[in-house]
Amino acid sequence: MVTRRNLIQAMGLGGAGLLTGAARAQHEGHDVSGTPMPGMRPTHPSAPPSDVKRHAQGYVPVRTLNGWTLPHTMKNGVKEFHLVAEEVEHEFAPGSKAKCWGYNGTTPGPTIEAVEGDRVRIYVTNRLREHTTIHWHGILLPSGMDGVGGLNQPHIKPGETFVYEFTLRQHGTHMYHPHADEMVQMAVGMMGLFVIHPKEPEPIDRDYCFLLHNWALHPGTYRPDPSIMVDFDLWTFNSKVFPAIEPLVARSGERVRIRMGNLSMWNHPIHLHGVQFDVTGGDGGRWPQARWRSEVTEIVAVGQMRDIEFVAVPGDWAFHCHMSHHTMNAMGHGVPNTIGVDQSGVEQTIRSMLPGYMAMGEAGMAEHQEHTDSGHMRGPENTLPMMMGSGPHGNLEMGGMFTVVKVRDDLAVGDYRDPGWYRNPKGTQSWRVSADAGFGNPVRRHPYGPIPRPTDAPSPAPTPGMDHSKHGG
Repeated sequence: MVTRRNLIQAMGLGGAGLLTGAARAQHEGHDVSGTPMPGMRPTHPSAPPSDVKRHAQGYVPVRTLNGWTLPHTMKNGVKEFHLVAEEVEHEFAPGSKAKCWGYNGTTPGPTIEAVEGDRVRIYVTNRLREHTTIHWHGILLPSGMDGVGGLNQPHIKPGETFVYEFTLRQHGTHMYHPHADEMVQMAVGMMGLFVIHPKEPEPIDRDYCFLLHNWALHPGTYRPDPSIMVDFDLWTFNSKVFPAIEPLVARSGERVRIRMGNLSMWNHPIHLHGVQFDVTGGDGGRWPQARWRSEVTEIVAVGQMRDIEFVAVPGDWAFHCHMSHHTMNAMGHGVPNTIGVDQSGVEQTIRSMLPGYMAMGEAGMAEHQEHTDSGHMRGPENTLPMMMGSGPHGNLEMGGMFTVVKVRDDLAVGDYRDPGWYRNPKGTQSWRVSADAGFGNPVRRHPYGPIPRPTDAPSPAPTPGMDHSKHGG
């Protein structure tokens, strides 16, 4: 079996190479002009118009990143939904697909959206080849509706349909997932979001949601491995990796909420550039304002939900997990460190046994994306490069749990289309002042003696066998 470790060693890293405006004073009849709102820093003059599209029950519908909301029908005052547990073919990003399990054709399953006080009836049909259940994570309901197989109910056998029915007595961001063969069923994608809006509309202009998850899709394989506990290959927002994750789009001055649920096997410090957001809710719904706290990074623990809110300011702002290996795609674990290692004497020898071998990593891994994008270093089929994505100024060198919040002054209300890359106003972008590494006279400390200037360093001797034009052949 191909493992992450021997794959990356074979491809070059292991051993010798790599593989806001101020918020509106009034919002839908709710006067907040006299209430200071934490998280509304900095301000921006382009406050949006007030005609935000709302549901008939008064709320702004959530937008699930790379996902969808499950439709319902009304039957004698009850909202009826129908979930189908089944195998699905899922694409994490172009170049990587897998046989996963999910609901109604997707992983995660569709978002269920309702309002506090609604009576809901949810049919669950099992089209898997083993039994399942659904647990309504964080939702207050009768014990017999809680969905723990063998404890609260019999398992839903293949071909069977069960029904869950209860009244929603709370509001907030919640989740659903199996409580049967959990290690397998959740590891291969069975999960979804359950958003319950409060009876009284909230001053929100855009409402986003997504789930955090991890996958062990070994190089060259097509099914996630549920036995992996730590060393995962793919870290996802709503089962997508960068650059396939949709951007979060907003108009300058709009109040934006992002709802996050974590059903992965690891905690995630989620960091948003450009603003100080407020953490405004969690597993128990939207908190009283006195409990809000201003942050730029919020840890979403395993099994938790967190809501953050902010007023959008113009620009392209990175939004990602701050564990750096969670913003990479297929990677190795425990491989030898090649930084600073002279590999000139081994590349040609190894290439005679392993055509296409490329020595990398001596000066860092920034060159990885250049080689994979150009086709010099081909990986196994169905396996994504570790670093991907390009922006207006070059490679982003990201993957996994990374996307961009894109805010524009002239975006129309309710327009969620990608507006392209931001054009920085003149004088607001950093620029190069020198190409000389010895530029200026900065104060430095040298515990191991003075560092030679680049012009003083001896020229390296020519290195035979390092012609990268022949890589891949």
